[in-house]
Amino acid sequence: MEKSYIFEGKTTTEAIEKGLSELKVSKNKVDIKILESEEKRSFFSILTPRVVKVEITLKENNKEENNKTTIPKKKLEVKDVDIKEIVEQVNKFMNEFVSKFEKNKLSFKIRDEENYIYVDVEGEDTGFLIGYRGEVLNSLQTILTNVANKKSNGKIKIALNISGYRQKREKDLQNLADRIASNVIKTGRSITLEPMSAYERKIIHLRLQNNSKVKTHSVGEEPNRKLVVSLK
Repeated sequence: MEKSYIFEGKTTTEAIEKGLSELKVSKNKVDIKILESEEKRSFFSILTPRVVKVEITLKENNKEENNKTTIPKKKLEVKDVDIKEIVEQVNKFMNEFVSKFEKNKLSFKIRDEENYIYVDVEGEDTGFLIGYRGEVLNSLQTILTNVANKKSNGKIKIALNISGYRQKREKDLQNLADRIASNVIKTGRSITLEPMSAYERKIIHLRLQNNSKVKTHSVGEEPNRKLVVSLK
């Protein structure tokens, strides 16, 4: 009997990519059914969080392969001319976007490295563009990723940062990881953190992966997936 899995994201692309990543399979090895499609989004719709759901079913002849270690595929190459065009598309989007917030005096810089495009935004009172725990920032990053890949013949990833939020949040999570680990070692009891994004869970996991006394694992389903820290 085929087994299906439900994954969620802010866009159909994000939900599918999350599912393929967690199941460790390529797109041609699964059947995908969109349960909740995404509507066309405007600049301001990122301020209204929404969830897109997809159902991913492993094809019968690929179930055993899913339990084996996957071999990383060679990174898709993107022609230089395409990168330039993609950067221009992202730049056009950002110019139009920041023009909507003149009072915040937003400015941005774009640079590309291999298949990544980095967008750094600065301005006054940018908290509303970051949102609680970076929710709005992540939504905007997803939209930028869709813009970048719309005409791309390869896989482009966007790394968006607003007012240095990513660095500040990473440092806060690393400090949190240290405190939680100390508490677990002291009490001997496991601690389950509140729901976090895969990106934030990874930061804590990496911080504690070399700790000889504690270990981490995730439980639950997205978007309420949580990280558990326990004794080894």
